[in-house]
Amino acid sequence: MIKLIASDLDGTLLQKGAQTVSRQAIELIEKLLDNGIHFTAASGRQYNNLRRLFAPFADRISYIAENGSLCIHNGQMLSRSSIDHDLSMRIIDAVHNYPGCNCIVSGVETLYTDSSDPRFIHYLLDEMKFDVMQVENLKTDVPEPFLKIAVLHFEKSIDCEAYMKQLFSSEIKIVTSGNRWVDFIAPGTNKGIALQVLMDHLHIKPEECVAFGDQYNDVEMLQLAGTSYAMSSAAPGIAYYSTYVTDSVEEVLEDIAAGVEL
Repeated sequence: MIKLIASDLDGTLLQKGAQTVSRQAIELIEKLLDNGIHFTAASGRQYNNLRRLFAPFADRISYIAENGSLCIHNGQMLSRSSIDHDLSMRIIDAVHNYPGCNCIVSGVETLYTDSSDPRFIHYLLDEMKFDVMQVENLKTDVPEPFLKIAVLHFEKSIDCEAYMKQLFSSEIKIVTSGNRWVDFIAPGTNKGIALQVLMDHLHIKPEECVAFGDQYNDVEMLQLAGTSYAMSSAAPGIAYYSTYVTDSVEEVLEDIAAGVEL
């Protein structure tokens, strides 16, 4: 019996750059919630942004935000992880030394950037609709632990990722998120670990969980769930870690909802 569904957002539940959850998905998730099935938004996005995406029932679902750095259920923070301070400083220096890179640092309630690129600021505020605080210096002006560091290069994200991995892959996990972000995640942190914390809290077994994903930051979550779906448009190799491949999260949710109604 399915008791929990966890889904990635960008490239999975949100297709083709969409910045809103489809009406069909909202209706299906609400139906599943009404029938006692938990839903978890599992994303590299910030917590407040996820709450807005699921506004019709924001207080009824759980959240795995910042690629597993934050897990929240019923307003209660079940887990939080942060990046070592000295390592964070070195990463930020490397980002600043790579031409064209824009950087954000994630806190619990907001994210911070010292970028002055108007295209990047427009993307954060108007397209992604993130809560953003602009600061002069990320190394000195962020008043809380760094949950996650993320880098975006509009033209050379693949090259930027390769460069950062060459410098830091032995010290910290670096993954692609949402097809264009390069995320630095605290050691021992991923969506799968956060999902396990949530499942333990809810007394749910892996075989009672379904998960959806499309990128390498979803691998551990796909492996943990008893049934998992990689998107047909997923990054190369992701399907290897999943039970099935699907074109649409909504189609699978519809099947699950139909089974609940029987």
